[in-house]
Amino acid sequence: MPRYRDFYNPLLAALRELGRSATIDELNTKATEVMELPDDVLEQLHDPEKSNTTEVEYRLAWARTYLKNFGLLENSSRGVWALTKAADQVSEVDPDEVVRVVNERAKKKRESKTQKTEPDEPSETNEDDESWRQELFEVLTKVLDPAAFERLVQRLLRESGFIQVEVTGRSGDGGIDGKGIARIHGLMSFHVVFQCKRYSGVVSPSQIRDFRGSMIGRADKGLFITTGTFSKEATKEATRDGAPPIDLIDGDALADKLKELGLGVEVRMVEAVEVKKEWFSGI
Repeated sequence: MPRYRDFYNPLLAALRELGRSATIDELNTKATEVMELPDDVLEQLHDPEKSNTTEVEYRLAWARTYLKNFGLLENSSRGVWALTKAADQVSEVDPDEVVRVVNERAKKKRESKTQKTEPDEPSETNEDDESWRQELFEVLTKVLDPAAFERLVQRLLRESGFIQVEVTGRSGDGGIDGKGIARIHGLMSFHVVFQCKRYSGVVSPSQIRDFRGSMIGRADKGLFITTGTFSKEATKEATRDGAPPIDLIDGDALADKLKELGLGVEVRMVEAVEVKKEWFSGI
């Protein structure tokens, strides 16, 4: 497993290949391709008991944070990362220098009391509070039973515009947990079968193939939903040329969708009021 600092230069190279900006998923994928990391490394989970985040994703988040604090990366509230103008002046960085400079800046902030402690977790606008994800993951994997999780997926699909959503859950049905019809702008529709896997592991390509074998001749598309994550090869298998397509929703995407739809996840906005003293001086 590469160290955190080993990801600095691959991240910079990946962003340059992607046109100087990218979403986190795009950036992570390209960076791991640059590093040519094997599947057994990519599939290691950081903490299987608390989340479906892989160790590589966790370390990449750390690396992005350090490069941001070093002044070479910036990120928007929409989750897009980009190179700064300062990055144009360097082709590669000395990882030890990045760590030293960032830690020194953090120390100065502590001493000036503008920051109590040096960040010990990745600090990103779009990843500003992972505690709710961890709590949701524990609820989905440890509190809900399989039948309740299937009903949750049924509700999620209905809230997302699916109609005639049924949970079958019959044993010997090849892993198909339910079916429904996806309506597109009220003009087109697709028959969809879905499988929902409530666990904290990595879905393998063989599981995707087994699911596809069960759906052939029964639906236009397949939907595989898991609280875990998908291996690189499983993702490739889901979109393999000439095979019926399967859409994948991993634990992070599931959490985002539940948050968006307000299903068991509530977003509370806190109002902040600030007096602009300089404004009054202009009266």
